[in-house]
Amino acid sequence: MKALMNRRAFIRRTGAGAFGLLCSGAAKAASGAGTAAPNVILCMADDLGWRDTGYNGHPALRTPNLDDMARRGLCFDRFYSGAPVCSPTRGSCLTGRHPYRYGVFSANVGHMPPEELTLAEVLKSRGYITGHFGKWHLGTLTTTVPDSNRGGPDGVEHYSPPWDNGFDVCFSTEAKVPTWDPMVTPETDAGGTGTKTPGEPYGTWYWTGPGIRAEDNLDGDDSRVIMDRAVRFMREAVSSGKPFFAVIWFHTPHLPVVAGKKYLDMYDGQPVEKRHFYGCVSAMDEQVGRLRGELRKLGVASDTMFWFTSDNGPELERIGKRAQGSAGPYRGRKRSLFDGGVHVPGLLEWPSKITGPRTVTMPASTLDYFPTVLDVLNVPAESGPEPHDGVSLQPLIEGRMSSRPAPICFESGKQISVVDNRYKLISLDRGETFLLFDLVENPGETDDIAEKNPKTAHHLRTVLEQWRRSCTASRGGRDYRR
Repeated sequence: MKALMNRRAFIRRTGAGAFGLLCSGAAKAASGAGTAAPNVILCMADDLGWRDTGYNGHPALRTPNLDDMARRGLCFDRFYSGAPVCSPTRGSCLTGRHPYRYGVFSANVGHMPPEELTLAEVLKSRGYITGHFGKWHLGTLTTTVPDSNRGGPDGVEHYSPPWDNGFDVCFSTEAKVPTWDPMVTPETDAGGTGTKTPGEPYGTWYWTGPGIRAEDNLDGDDSRVIMDRAVRFMREAVSSGKPFFAVIWFHTPHLPVVAGKKYLDMYDGQPVEKRHFYGCVSAMDEQVGRLRGELRKLGVASDTMFWFTSDNGPELERIGKRAQGSAGPYRGRKRSLFDGGVHVPGLLEWPSKITGPRTVTMPASTLDYFPTVLDVLNVPAESGPEPHDGVSLQPLIEGRMSSRPAPICFESGKQISVVDNRYKLISLDRGETFLLFDLVENPGETDDIAEKNPKTAHHLRTVLEQWRRSCTASRGGRDYRR
């Protein structure tokens, strides 16, 4: 309750300034005055590796709809998730701030603090209808009954559901569910079942509001289950004449990995583990195509900013045999700050602004969503807690940016790293020792050039140390003292 009051106080304090501009913008958006506000979709897979798409060269996986997005819009060669695990990346998408600033250090750790300003809150104040569909993983969704990893009476301190973070419509789980029949525990070799008994309730529910669980249309492909709700939301938003913000965070292909017969048959002849993994990814791709088709039917495809990425690199096969994802040429996997853990697929389709395909070689990040959308809407960047860690990609979209103006910093466990337009400096022991890689010449990070390039290593180390001090100050509450 104290945190909630802090957020309300923050809004009151800034009401005559930046946040007041947001609120006045809502009337313009609703009336159609001023610059037309694009619809915004943030679509994200879960544990999808860089190679796990056709357009990135997977030898077997079929992703025709993602491939078509890559042929029509911006295809990012160097797109980075905010972290090598999912909860922190999700926080970065919604705030433009690294989650080490507000205590979301890993999966199932911390929650979205009320003092943070989310993209949903900003857009809602601009007259948007906002919806969250799929995996939330930024706090618990119930304080009364056991749910998922932390939900229930024992997780009250981490209660921070999407409807308390700016979302009008929700169909959300706290964490993972099976990728087929999401409410039912699958066979144990699907992975991620823990001590649950196959055939019994999985124990993670879809919630649509305080104390309200979804009870119907929960069978079959989980991506389809999610998209059914997202499509209905978009239809209703368009019918109302208001722009929409849709966050669609698939569970696919996170363990437990299960595909239905239709999708298993697509990969007949492959080993069973690959059939399930490939099948659930193709099922998700099918829903991406369904979404794109729906936008065209509704007549809003041209004015919709549609982003797609993954929350981190692929899971380790030792965790579950069906964790068959591939990081391609990149070193490491999920949980690693080597590129295989954070270098992920990245796409942007926005036909009214991006009229032809373009490959982007500049590094970009999920941290950039927030400042990019604010820039597009002419909303002051200082509308919420500062500093932000992302940069606006609007100049890139308009063809006016070819290099990143600020590096991307990371921290996860004992790992810290910083990436600029060419180099990566990384430490696996919190700064005791560092490795330096030229990501242009050596994207596989096999040749440490720190000794040969001491000035570059020193410069990036200074940037990283300053950033870490800034994050420490943020966690102390500095950013909320206005």
